[in-house]
Amino acid sequence: MSQEKTSKPQHTCSSCSTIWKKQGTTNCWSDPENKPSKPAYCPSEPHAEIIYDSFLKYQGDDSDARLAKVAAKVEGLCYQPVPGSDAVNARWTRIEDTIALAKLMGYKKIGIATCIGLLDECDRLCEILRAQDLEPYSSCCKAGSIDKLELNLEEEDKVRPGTFEPACNPIAQARILNAEGMEMNIIMGLCVGHDMLFNKYSEAPVTTLVVKDRVTGHNPIAVLYGQNFYYKRLQKQPVLSDEEIAEHQNDS
Repeated sequence: MSQEKTSKPQHTCSSCSTIWKKQGTTNCWSDPENKPSKPAYCPSEPHAEIIYDSFLKYQGDDSDARLAKVAAKVEGLCYQPVPGSDAVNARWTRIEDTIALAKLMGYKKIGIATCIGLLDECDRLCEILRAQDLEPYSSCCKAGSIDKLELNLEEEDKVRPGTFEPACNPIAQARILNAEGMEMNIIMGLCVGHDMLFNKYSEAPVTTLVVKDRVTGHNPIAVLYGQNFYYKRLQKQPVLSDEEIAEHQNDS
């Protein structure tokens, strides 16, 4: 990893974590009459026009505005007050949030773009969705069973060289769910990059239920909690060397 220090972006919301730790709040999460000053790097200053223009879209009556409003309602419904306190407790899981959003939006046909390694979990999800009077339809990442070599890859690019190994086909997944008339799609463990292609080609709005992480049991935030000990290597050494990056970029 390069020893040169990467210059910090001039405007970044992540730096506000320091203010949150000290004051328990930030400028963007405070009563307008009693809020701390904005930090010098606050993105709301150079991007004020973008923020205002974007918010205007939520005040309209199109599908984007309705989705924004319903999402805000679901966020509120997820919490319940604690009697005798100003604290609140979260009461819903991500699956319950997803079902509530579908119900309030009036979505009935729910597509699931699933990793082949999560077929059992996908089936369990389908059982829940059907029990909630929704109509799930799933599409597997390996649909069509086309060998990775057809991507002009080499045998050594496979997980198990020398064996038949089908390539993921996220565009097909999206187009299959489009053809079946899905009103909302759920990503269930697609690979990094494949999820991007699925999002790009899906005609229905997409939410992610499972983020693939083969090491942490699909809980990628575990790395952030352990970065100062178990995953300290991420701050000390590159994931890929410059030579490896050049080699694989030249191949693709």
